[in-house]
Amino acid sequence: MLVLEMVGRRKNWNAFANHTSQIYFPSWIYDRLDQGEDMELGDISDDEKVMLRKMIITAFWCIQLLSSDRPSMNKVLKMLESNVELLEMPPKPFH
Repeated sequence: MLVLEMVGRRKNWNAFANHTSQIYFPSWIYDRLDQGEDMELGDISDDEKVMLRKMIITAFWCIQLLSSDRPSMNKVLKMLESNVELLEMPPKPFH
């Protein structure tokens, strides 16, 4: 969750969110990433965008509800070191 908050520059709970889907931050960021929307982080390089996508996908794997679906730390490191195109988007971890 901390990685997601750092990447999105916001807290998990926003009582003043315009839409209820924005109240739970992982749901909001998952939908944006899944729809290919920009994360609105200002002027960042293409390399930074690639690293951002890797971090987010890896973070979503790490917050899966079933612990058996979460990667080991060894797998997390491999995910972060791999090519972003090889990373599979996990199922929405909060359904």
